[in-house]
Amino acid sequence: MDRSGRIVVITGAAGGIGRELVAAFLRDGDTIVAVDQAGSGVLELAASLGREHLGEECDIGSEAQIVAMFDRISARYGRVDVLINNAALGPTMTPTVDTGVDLFRRTLSVNLIGPFVMAREAAKRMPNGGAIVNTASLAGVLGNPRRNAYSASKAGLISLTKSLACEWASKGIRVCAVAPGYVRTPMVAELERTGKADLAAVRRRVPMGRMARPDEMAAALHFLASDRARYITGSVLAVDGGWMSFNQPGDAHPPVDGTPDLELNRPAASNAARVVLVTGAAKGIGEAVARRFAANGDTVIVADRDADGAAAVAKSLGPAHVSHAVDVSSETEVVALFAMIRQRFGGLDVLANNAAISDAFVPALEQTAANLEKVLDINLTGAFLCAREAVKSMQSGGVIVNTGSINTFLPFVPRHAYGASKAGIDILTRCMAAELGPVGIRMATVAPGYIRTPGVAALEQSGRIDTAAIRRRIPMGDLGRPEDIADATLFLASEGASYINGSILYVDGGWTSFGNAGFASDLSDEAASEAAE
Repeated sequence: MDRSGRIVVITGAAGGIGRELVAAFLRDGDTIVAVDQAGSGVLELAASLGREHLGEECDIGSEAQIVAMFDRISARYGRVDVLINNAALGPTMTPTVDTGVDLFRRTLSVNLIGPFVMAREAAKRMPNGGAIVNTASLAGVLGNPRRNAYSASKAGLISLTKSLACEWASKGIRVCAVAPGYVRTPMVAELERTGKADLAAVRRRVPMGRMARPDEMAAALHFLASDRARYITGSVLAVDGGWMSFNQPGDAHPPVDGTPDLELNRPAASNAARVVLVTGAAKGIGEAVARRFAANGDTVIVADRDADGAAAVAKSLGPAHVSHAVDVSSETEVVALFAMIRQRFGGLDVLANNAAISDAFVPALEQTAANLEKVLDINLTGAFLCAREAVKSMQSGGVIVNTGSINTFLPFVPRHAYGASKAGIDILTRCMAAELGPVGIRMATVAPGYIRTPGVAALEQSGRIDTAAIRRRIPMGDLGRPEDIADATLFLASEGASYINGSILYVDGGWTSFGNAGFASDLSDEAASEAAE
């Protein structure tokens, strides 16, 4: 459960995404410091919230103004718990040869240097458990013609997110980022008005066929700042409707007449129980995922090869939940599982594709084709079979969350088969996201780092891994819990993730963000030693 009464600093608070962020943190019972430029209406916004909240007019491109503002925040509240670096100078769509260096520098000042100064000053005042979440952009990942300054600033912000995450993890401060695609904000509307953006073409390029709403961006930022994301640091979550998952000529979505209603209006929240299938749910991460969905009020089908283990978990969840024995590598058994689901429940709302096995820790020259095939059959083909049958049982609004791994980003020698299978999961997620986005079914991958599971315990006991060394390699200094993966899975399957499609969310304590030599968890000790010299 999230702590209440946090001091939350939000920049760009008077804009579309900013106002949604203010509303989200207010619902948590937090105290808001709303920050925006002069004349933005931020002072009036803060005044409408109540006397305990604060409005600040600040030029994010000015170090002096930022430092003075944080001094005032310190004097009033004594600390900062959350910083949302949301303010940005928008793209000018100016050809390179016409871009002046002053404009380039001003963009970097507001979009990159400003967030750095904000983060630096916030971190000085943050207790253990603090969180900083930056609003980056897909423009920082993919090339955007004539958006040089904006794109460079957002790419820099992504890299800054990762470096700060590694440096401050041992201080108990997490740093993450969201990379939005096209969002229906006043800035985008102005681009359309001036003829600088063809929104009809944008919608055809997005598998989901629409731009995002500001509240969908705010939901992702809010989640990453919450205690439900306690093991997520350094991660950059794309919220793009599947934009990065589509990689071919032509349109990702059929033409849309006018502006889609879902682009303009948030649908009413649903309290109806969903039907959720969790594979590999007899223990470890799968069991934790099943318990999270059950606690959320959903009806869970606990599926596993271990019939007794699955039955025990389902029984512990309550009478509304059921178990089913299944070998996901068997097409016959998977088809039978989904026939049961349709007969008993009428269909499926969420699939958590979690079933997997590890491979043998032997060199490639000693690996057999049979060993590779076994791992691929369960981890990749099994996930595909379950996803294929799930789609047949889903309506628009259905969600499939695949369990990936950090091994696809940073392979673990000699886990060749496991790494290959999970790399396949990443691309499977994106292929299906691009295909299914037009029919309203979302896909996402949650990629765990090292998690304290029975499987990891067995590897440690057998001497195949050195968990002490692993902890030193993790910026946060410890392995994650199965519940950390469950929290991420639940979020990706929620209405708050309604514009997340094809994305990979690393839940790894910062593992994939660390690119230095030595031990990541020693950084704070090194800094302390240097300061003492």
